[in-house]
Amino acid sequence: MTARRLIYVCAHRVTAFHWRAGELIEEGSFDATAAGQLQFAGYLAENPKSIFLLLANVAEEGFQIETIPFLRGSDRHAIVARKLGQAFFNATLTAAISLGHEKTRRKDERIMLAAFTNYEVFAPWLSAMARAEVALAGLYSLPLLGPTLLKKLGVSDERCLLLTIQDQSIRQSYLEKGELHFSRLTPLHHNRVAGFAQTFADEALKLQQYLVSQRVIGRKQPITAYLLAHASARSAIESCCGDSDTLSFTILDIADSADKCGLKALPAGTDCEPLFLKLLTTERPAAQFASDDQRHDYHLSVVRAVLRGVGAVVLLGCLLWSGKEMFDSARLNDEIEVIKTETELARRGYENIVKTFPPIPTTSQTLRGVINRYVEFEKASVLPDELYRAISGALQGAASVELEAIEWKATGGPLSRAAGSAEAGRTTSPAGASETAIVRGSLRLGPDSSPRQVLHVFKRLLDVLRRDPGLEVEVLQQPFDVESGKSLKGGEAAIEDQQTRQFKVQIRRVVGE
Repeated sequence: MTARRLIYVCAHRVTAFHWRAGELIEEGSFDATAAGQLQFAGYLAENPKSIFLLLANVAEEGFQIETIPFLRGSDRHAIVARKLGQAFFNATLTAAISLGHEKTRRKDERIMLAAFTNYEVFAPWLSAMARAEVALAGLYSLPLLGPTLLKKLGVSDERCLLLTIQDQSIRQSYLEKGELHFSRLTPLHHNRVAGFAQTFADEALKLQQYLVSQRVIGRKQPITAYLLAHASARSAIESCCGDSDTLSFTILDIADSADKCGLKALPAGTDCEPLFLKLLTTERPAAQFASDDQRHDYHLSVVRAVLRGVGAVVLLGCLLWSGKEMFDSARLNDEIEVIKTETELARRGYENIVKTFPPIPTTSQTLRGVINRYVEFEKASVLPDELYRAISGALQGAASVELEAIEWKATGGPLSRAAGSAEAGRTTSPAGASETAIVRGSLRLGPDSSPRQVLHVFKRLLDVLRRDPGLEVEVLQQPFDVESGKSLKGGEAAIEDQQTRQFKVQIRRVVGE
């Protein structure tokens, strides 16, 4: 994990801390001199991969509350930038904090504009970080951590004052509805408990009077000032800070406050820098003052971290996938071995069973050929159903034709293999196979029918049969003897008209047509 280092900036020096395992470890203090700046550059060179956060506590800081229209996106960004330029001319370290929207129809937004008005305080330190190309996560203001501190301590007053001591100065902040509205810094000229206790009382009263003069609070509106101090200074502060009708004091023990903030090493004195540095590491304010150019290396480090994280996830996924594939492969190999074993056992069992069979008089190949031959003959066997259907279809419209007998027989040669066939074992129809049916019947047209009518009916029956191209029709017996060498006599014809006219027809069909 990338190390995080905190740089505490005040007017006359910077102090470097390392945040590790929930503890703040001081690593060095550098005066605002040429020698101190050179030492700071060496410190940065020793920690090129760390992420740095700057926390500033300087007097040259301005706050101003403005109201802007309800806007979003680039329009809001443009009007905020214009307001910052108007409020803090030529300031480069600026920030804007939203204080919410007014409950009116227009829903105007109230914002607090903040800026470090003296860039020279930060210039040498920021220049050294730019030359070292270290990752600057942001430049933060100490008073902007005041709302977070009060929230941690459970203070929920709608309006209050917060007074803290750090690096020989007292920071006084005014908070309204959990948001910072104003802050200022007053130097301390002595370290005695009685001295800063009296300074607490004086500065709290001055700030309350200033807020009344600016009409931020009412003249007779009561307000509470919260003072962070060590338990040893409580009696001195209570003796100097007496409550009035409009201003009351509440002393917060710094050791108890550090415990609520999660600081492992409790402060030995009244200085509050460790509390604010701890809050900066865990709950950074949304607003910071460094520009995008100054945070360029930090953005690159974030991109690198994201790419490394994505690469690690992809690598982990590939390892998991390859592990799964190896597991599946091993499982399949085990299954293959089991199947091979079962197959070998089945083969041996089959061989043992075969050995118990009685011997056959021929080889298995010859027996297989005989069975195949039988199957081929079975497939090639001829049935009279097709020929019978053809005869039945021809008799459908002939009511005067009576069928007396059908003699059916099949003739043909043995089965033959298809010459040049690509499929082994495929058979064709028997060479020259055919079926023949001799049909005997009679014609009954009635006593008034003439020989011509009888011949016409018989001829129509033959025509219907001959329409089927697969049938060969041959007349074996005509209803009348119409040979050219014989003659019909009138008397005989009259007698014969009353008799049933017999006929016999031979129908032949080639199998497979």
